Amino acid sequence: MSVDAPVRRTVPSASRAGGGNAAKARPRRAAGRRLGPGRPVPYGWVLGPALLFALWAAGAAAGLIDPRALPAPWTVAATAGDLIAEGRLQDHLLTSARRAVLGLLSGVAGGLLFALVSGLSRVGEALVDGPVQIKRAIPSLALIPLLILWFGIGETMKVVTIALGVFVPVYIHTHNGLRAIDNRYVELAETVRLGRAAFVRQVVLPGALPGFLLGMRFAVTSAWLALAVVEQVNATSGIGYMMELARTYGQTDVILVGLVVYGLLGLVSDGLVRLVERRALSWRRTLAG
Repeated sequence: MSVDAPVRRTVPSASRAGGGNAAKARPRRAAGRRLGPGRPVPYGWVLGPALLFALWAAGAAAGLIDPRALPAPWTVAATAGDLIAEGRLQDHLLTSARRAVLGLLSGVAGGLLFALVSGLSRVGEALVDGPVQIKRAIPSLALIPLLILWFGIGETMKVVTIALGVFVPVYIHTHNGLRAIDNRYVELAETVRLGRAAFVRQVVLPGALPGFLLGMRFAVTSAWLALAVVEQVNATSGIGYMMELARTYGQTDVILVGLVVYGLLGLVSDGLVRLVERRALSWRRTLAG
């Protein structure tokens, strides 16, 4: 009895210990599976648009969608083929792309410059941030009547409108990125006696890069939104002009071609910015990574 008793006491204690460790390990593994977004889905950015397209095609094939209000996808594809064969779609697309790129470059340059002035100087912030916040509260499209009076109805007005729509998100997110830089990096730069130029190059710009790239995602979307509007204001070319002309003649399929082109341009440009963001910020340990 004296020999068996310790054995009986020892074995259950060991099993309890092992069971406790296993019980602790199982929730930990389960929690690891639950938390976080999981592994990236291959070509996940295509799934949402593909689902919308499938629903559109299924509704058209089943007769649930009035073709006069929303033509079937194959009708829109045939119309796009005709426009491409005639060369009209390419010409309008090149004109729209030129306007968008000019407005985007101008707005990004202005937003980045003002963000640096405001983010690196209290005096600059006092002078710049207030007017920018006022501009932020005024939609860029609401300024079109005034811009027409200032610049006429030509290309300058269209590019300026796009640039104003791009300027605000770039400024806001870059300025926020500058203000969010860890103060320890600033103290370290002072300790190693970095000059002003070296401080901006080695600390400020890398620290503001996440905010700037986030602003770029909003900026490219704003550029296409502004372009879609200004091209319908006394334009003689561009995707928006093509859509406005189609509205006059009741060509719903042509309007849908223009909408699809705008959507694809926005999707591709956002994907390019996200690709640059993923490559440039690969050092960050985040849920997205």
